[in-house]
Amino acid sequence: MRVKNILSDVTLVIADLEVHLNGELRNSPTLCALLPATGSHGACVVPLNTPDGRPILMNMGNAIALDEAPLQA
Repeated sequence: MRVKNILSDVTLVIADLEVHLNGELRNSPTLCALLPATGSHGACVVPLNTPDGRPILMNMGNAIALDEAPLQA
């Protein structure tokens, strides 16, 4: 195994994400990668675990666009 590239612009954050589960709106703290805006793409958050805490691989298909600045705690 080797490191091909280090993405220094990525920040790890814990975001309080809302999700619809079984017809209910629920939220949970979720480990995420915060990607800054680049070129024509805006800033986005990519979840790194499921709402119940299981880890998942970073997948840009799961990215959530940030239309506005998120609230800081």
